[in-house]
Amino acid sequence: MIAFIRGTIAAYGADWIVVDNHGVGWQIAYPHTDRVTLQQEISVHTYMHLTENDVSLYGFESMEEKELFQRLISVKGLGPRTAMNMLTAAGYEAIVGAVETGNVAALKKMPGIGAKSASQIVLDLKGKLVAAPAAPSKAAAEVYPAEIRDAMEGLRNLGYKQNEVNAAAKVMNESPGLTTAEYLRIGLRFLSK
Repeated sequence: MIAFIRGTIAAYGADWIVVDNHGVGWQIAYPHTDRVTLQQEISVHTYMHLTENDVSLYGFESMEEKELFQRLISVKGLGPRTAMNMLTAAGYEAIVGAVETGNVAALKKMPGIGAKSASQIVLDLKGKLVAAPAAPSKAAAEVYPAEIRDAMEGLRNLGYKQNEVNAAAKVMNESPGLTTAEYLRIGLRFLSK
């Protein structure tokens, strides 16, 4: 199994890249071709998919993205191309958020996903995509109002790391008196930059 490949971008297309690793060009299906340039140094986490008629490499920016992909293809009827199209169209956070909140409508908007597939994804994966949220520290509870603490909890449930949540909380705290939903929007906007 090839866990990752490090090298330079030799070529890329709409949904693939070729990574030159010591003179060997690895063609990898990749959801973020809009973020690469020729000759760019890159390290790609990879998943090798073997079938009777094909061997394909799928690449990811992070281990979390790779793990999400592997969870998606474990769902009955969901293949690697569909899972990769979901990541390309929606991204990690949107998929995890839709699954964890049971938002079948959002999943149905993703390429190749119908009502049956969307329901199956939620049924199979809800509660399995994010680690148990860390309890907020006493310092955070004392500093931030309940609405911000609830928004922080929401960000943790979407898979953001504690240091990212803390940075977002500082930004949220600059706008006093908002609702939890408004703080969550501020946090998501900040973290998506």
